[in-house]
Amino acid sequence: MLDSIRLSLRLVSNDFDSEILELIEACKRDLAVGGVSNIDEKVNEIEPLILRAVTLYCKGHFGFANMGEKYLEAYESLKVALYMEGLTNV
Repeated sequence: MLDSIRLSLRLVSNDFDSEILELIEACKRDLAVGGVSNIDEKVNEIEPLILRAVTLYCKGHFGFANMGEKYLEAYESLKVALYMEGLTNV
């Protein structure tokens, strides 16, 4: 997942890997607190919507293209959708 996030942030070096890894972990925790179930399992499978959520979270907190707020708004919407999906799959 790290490589995918680095690529989405348009980074060619691994200079920011520790910060990216922290953001990935923070996102996973935020999704879990937000009610998204089995987050570690979904991350390990690299489920496309989870990858998209982590990407938006990282772009938002990294200030990508000076549009951090927009990315975080999109992340919050996707988090709600992932939570609702979990409720309907019970």
